[in-house]
Amino acid sequence: MVRPRLVALACCLLLVLAGCVVGPAGSDATVGGGDTATAPPGSGGTPATAAPPADGIRVTVVEIVDGDTFRFEYENGTTDTARLLGVDTPEIYGENSPDEFEGVPDTEAGRACLREYADRASAYAKNRLLGEEVTIAFDANEPRRGYYDRLLVYVHHDGGSFNYALIDRGLARVYDSSFERGDRFYAAEERAMAADRGLWTCRDGTPGPAGDDETTATASATATPAGDGVVVSRIHADAEGEDGENLNDEYVVLTNRGDEPVDLSGWTLSDEAGFTYEFPDGVTLPADASLTLHVGSGEDTETDLYWGRERPTLNNDGETVTLRDEDGNLVAERST
Repeated sequence: MVRPRLVALACCLLLVLAGCVVGPAGSDATVGGGDTATAPPGSGGTPATAAPPADGIRVTVVEIVDGDTFRFEYENGTTDTARLLGVDTPEIYGENSPDEFEGVPDTEAGRACLREYADRASAYAKNRLLGEEVTIAFDANEPRRGYYDRLLVYVHHDGGSFNYALIDRGLARVYDSSFERGDRFYAAEERAMAADRGLWTCRDGTPGPAGDDETTATASATATPAGDGVVVSRIHADAEGEDGENLNDEYVVLTNRGDEPVDLSGWTLSDEAGFTYEFPDGVTLPADASLTLHVGSGEDTETDLYWGRERPTLNNDGETVTLRDEDGNLVAERST
């Protein structure tokens, strides 16, 4: 007769073994392939510009294959390849199909333009990610691995979503699938197309000017009536001297060109990488007055606010900032 204690022990062992899935040693989450794998809790459905989920996996980017594919290393030295979820940058190593990018003509000029943006997307990925420690996260609606056995991931770096930044800067199109962040990505794509940012200039068959790879060179005025005349009047991205030693010389200036003061409580200002500042309660911008938001730290005054960032944030090579009211409505957008 089998003793009850032995039966209980055997059952416990079976349950433990049934729940085990082997992943890279030293990693803090399972990353095995298979369509039935589920994303870590909290990863799916998070805002495109939100902080990474607490249970995301920290890895180091060791190689950029192209704008949407990279190789990375776990803490124990194991390496793997990842493909960014929800985005598709033009191809570097193969032929591009202009019909995949809405409005881009199927001509040699259209294909040449997309090749140019393939290089620009890859360069952007190298500038932002290569050698950096990032957090990767998964999507509950997508398998862990794609057709080429690459992990399908969101990449969060320094508080922003890299996937979202590619779309917002016009360096990629939305890759149509069932991923949970689709609504936000499509909204960003529509804004990039409307502004002729990045590869969407290829609809005219000609790349945008060098140096303005990810942004348009013009600034928009108030985009909706919600701002009552508030515009982004200046972006000062290149601080004097070393950017990291002079964070408060990176700043954005807002100006109220209206006739009435505007309450900025709960408004947000975001850069293209998704870093977002929320204006504190009680901040008011008087009529015909300006307010400067500095990237670094300091004591807020009526004319100067401080983001509290600990590293350079605004991109010296081209930046777009977006101002939204407390309800999320677009108020103004400016690019350099």
